[in-house]
This record gives sequence, structure tokens and C-alpha cells, in this order.
Amino acid sequence: MAVNTSYAGRTYPPGEVYEVSAEKIRELAEATASTHPAHTDPAAARALGYRGVVAPPTFAVVIAQRAEAAYVQDPDAGIDFSRVVHADERFTHHRPIVAGDRLTPTLHVDSVTERGPLAMVTTRVEIADDDGAPVATVVSTLAVRGEGA
Repeated sequence: MAVNTSYAGRTYPPGEVYEVSAEKIRELAEATASTHPAHTDPAAARALGYRGVVAPPTFAVVIAQRAEAAYVQDPDAGIDFSRVVHADERFTHHRPIVAGDRLTPTLHVDSVTERGPLAMVTTRVEIADDDGAPVATVVSTLAVRGEGA
């Protein structure tokens, strides 16, 4: 099945609230060798004016990928994840993500373009806090290889 190009322009309902924990921030900081003490030491984060440890900038992808799963796992979307290559990822941060945040993602399928046996899919996940204020935007481009690719 080919990638369904009619999904371009689709917006999914807001995803589940993601509760940011200090432990999840620490795990990502360790996995990405982010050594700034504000990622793991609450006192260091408070000294910088934050209420809790601060997530590395790429932490937003944890939330975004959970939201993107609604699209990727939709059988009518036509995406075989075993044929996906991550082509690009961009982050816009409106404020830092901090332990204790409760964040809600909203997924948008911005474009689906076929280029021969390849489909290029661009998604955008808008991440907001409990007050609805923007926290981060994650734009991802996936290359989905077709059967002949």
C-alpha cells in the first residue's frame, strides 16, 4: 500500500498529556551526553531560575513521537514503519521544558509528497502546557521507501 497523500493537511485531536519527570529528563540527558548540571541537579536548575530540572532541547522529540504514532500506526495512512528513514527534525522552543510540566501535543500532517518510489511526509507537533501556552514545536520529515526503493 502506498502512503495516503490525502492525509496532508490533517490535524489530529490533542494527544495524551505527558507529565515531565526529573527521571525522564535525567535519562535523556545521560543518553545524549548532555552534561549541564541543570539537567540533573535541582539546585543547579533553581540557581538558574527554574522550578525544576531543565530538559535538554531534544527532549521535545519524546513527546512528539508519541503524538506521531497516531498517524504512523493508522492503517489507512499507508506507512510501513519498517520502510521509514528519518530525514529531518527541527525544534522551535518557546520556553524550556521543566520537570513537573504537563504537556499536550497536537499533531499536524503538513505535507505528503511522492517522489518516485519515495514519499516525503512532514509532520508538525505543537506542544502546549496546561494553560494552552506554546512550549515547543517539532517538525519532522520522514522518507517512506516504496516497494521498489
